Amino acid sequence: MHPPDTGGFGHSISEDEAEDLLRCICFKTGPPRRVGVEVEWLVHDLDRPRTRVPSERLAAAFDQVRALPLDSALTFEPGGQLELSSRPAATLMECIDSTAADLRAVRAVLRTAGLATTGSGLDPWHPPRRLLDDPRYDAMERHLDRSGPAGRTMMCSSASVQVCLDAGEEEPGPLGHARRWVLAHLLGAVLVAAFANSPLRTGRRTGWRSARQAVWDALDPVRPLAPDPLRDPRSAWAAHALDAPVMCLRRAEGAWDCPDGLTFRQWLRSGAPRPPTRDDLDYHLTTLFPPVRPRGHLELRMIDAQPGEDGWMVPLAVTTALFDDPEAAETVYRAVKPLAEYAGSRPAPRNPLWVAAARRGLTDPELHAAAVTCFAAALEALERIGASEAVRASVAAFNERHVLPGLCPADDRRVPSVAWEPVT
Repeated sequence: MHPPDTGGFGHSISEDEAEDLLRCICFKTGPPRRVGVEVEWLVHDLDRPRTRVPSERLAAAFDQVRALPLDSALTFEPGGQLELSSRPAATLMECIDSTAADLRAVRAVLRTAGLATTGSGLDPWHPPRRLLDDPRYDAMERHLDRSGPAGRTMMCSSASVQVCLDAGEEEPGPLGHARRWVLAHLLGAVLVAAFANSPLRTGRRTGWRSARQAVWDALDPVRPLAPDPLRDPRSAWAAHALDAPVMCLRRAEGAWDCPDGLTFRQWLRSGAPRPPTRDDLDYHLTTLFPPVRPRGHLELRMIDAQPGEDGWMVPLAVTTALFDDPEAAETVYRAVKPLAEYAGSRPAPRNPLWVAAARRGLTDPELHAAAVTCFAAALEALERIGASEAVRASVAAFNERHVLPGLCPADDRRVPSVAWEPVT
């Protein structure tokens, strides 16, 4: 008997095998020891940021950037956003120092080409423009277009700071993986509100402080949702991933099929048009965009890209301190636990807590009160986890400028005499 033809994507797997893989590979427990960051940047003309850069000019500059000997992984998003993904680091400062060195090198090359990086959750000036021609992005665009224009905006116009932390210990307690999973979905709303930095789109106010978060929310009915954070994390995520629609069926040649409504579980059971494999499951996970994505570690995806050359360091430092320092983790868990009632029964980011965070930022009283406690705890913890004086000063300055008065970076944007419009 010949093995089933999987199109060259590995050995087929059963439904039970897929569920076991999801439980094992997505939550690898142990004492938190590593931290990573993924920083995305919009790239604009150095002197005329509102003038769209021709694609040929961007491509030439990016070729020069690719030649750099970077410690981080370098990628480019469909709209020309530049992303650096750090290696897992043993300490916060190792992560910051290596990423900052890579950013300096990248910016120096871009500067010679008359370009600069811009820290904003959404491109504030230009409509989406896809530069990358790739079967993955063709299929993604076709799939997300079924739910409206948000998919193209997400792919081509958004940028973020993603903080990556270990899943946590197997045992209960402040650093336990179940506690950290719940914390991520409550503290995550506070991070959205505190670091909201995308109020504009095509030069107009959107009515949201984090319009990027609103765009991600609108991608499709299932793909941006979190599983129930009050269930066992492994069971909740495995069920969520298997019951999510398949974005595309990859092929070795030609366009990738974009099935309508086929879940990964249904694909496993039917085995048609070809049996799914471990590679297909791994790929499927990359097409799910919840605010917290378990990938062996926890990938916190809800933070807008930040202004200034070093603004990205603040959410990285604050989040790491609040998760990995046991005293701060306990303090913050008590502070954000009452927000569960505000969130209600709907999953993030579509529950009232997350919507308020994206729309109102820290003008929301409950989110403001939680943020004040969180930043105070972070400032105390940063010295304990070895943060430099410069990093602590940056966090303290952000706290004074934004958190204590109930503001976020979006509130620094001043666009007089422009209309407010809904995000689409």
